[in-house]
Amino acid sequence: MLKLPLPALNDTEGHSIPSDLPFVVDAHVHIFPDGIFKAIWDWFDKYGWPIRYRLTSPDVLDYLLSRGLGHIVALQYAHKPGTARGLNSYMAKICRKFPHKVSGMATVFPGENESERVLKEAFEMGLKGVKLHAHVQCFDMNSEEMDAVYDLCSSEGKPIIIHAGREPNSPAYKCDPYVLCNAEKLKRVVENYPKLKICVPHLGVDEFLPYKQLIEKYDNLWLDTSMALADYLPIRNPVKLEDMRLDRIMYGSDFPNVPYAWDREIKRLKQIKLSSESMAGILGENAVEFFNITLRQPACHARHKRAGIVTRGSKPREYVHRH
Repeated sequence: MLKLPLPALNDTEGHSIPSDLPFVVDAHVHIFPDGIFKAIWDWFDKYGWPIRYRLTSPDVLDYLLSRGLGHIVALQYAHKPGTARGLNSYMAKICRKFPHKVSGMATVFPGENESERVLKEAFEMGLKGVKLHAHVQCFDMNSEEMDAVYDLCSSEGKPIIIHAGREPNSPAYKCDPYVLCNAEKLKRVVENYPKLKICVPHLGVDEFLPYKQLIEKYDNLWLDTSMALADYLPIRNPVKLEDMRLDRIMYGSDFPNVPYAWDREIKRLKQIKLSSESMAGILGENAVEFFNITLRQPACHARHKRAGIVTRGSKPREYVHRH
């Protein structure tokens, strides 16, 4: 278990996405109603790390889009039963304000009453998949209550993002992630639901090698990079990114819940010196496939225009970082 809280970093922010990079999709961005965001910031101050970007949800999306991101996948999760419907309505409303730029994920609290109905309503509102967090929601991936979620998403062709890695762990959680989460449990899910697309964030931290092996074997499993490439978490990763199955890796930032610059992982991705094809996949094309994102223009064209956000000389919007 990590010794938390961890410190903030005072690293330098980039002005925008570098012009030599392909079309970028951030596959891991959090948005919540203001009150929940405030509670999350307070929790992280005590048990995680200082969140650098304390922004409202619309400002979160504006901040990233104004810096040249081509598309954002917005995530949320229900912290307790009975809240998912309101969160899903909130997500759908926010996404409507950013047409063709934001794909919103639904949430549900596993095992709550009418969980299938909650998700069906969310999909009818246009949400593109489901985000779950085993540490916060305290569910076992192999429990019967999860079968309803898997069955529905598999039949509807909706992907699931599950924080199934054991870290970052905290004694403040109401359950033990080391009991609920491991790669073997996730393996059973991908085997039992071969048509269900699943993404495990943070490269599966701290089981990097088992998840590397799983994506090599199963075509319905993806990983995202969020926080795992930032050289921040004090957890050794024995696996080099360039040695992984790169068509199953998606760039994600975990913005705004990070203690460092918004583009820290993008800078580190550039340092790895991957092929242009691999970079295009990790930074955008793999997410387009996983989330079934429909772009208004081909990514090869959009990467040059940056959707008219940065390359015509406009400045990114500035925000105060409230610590």
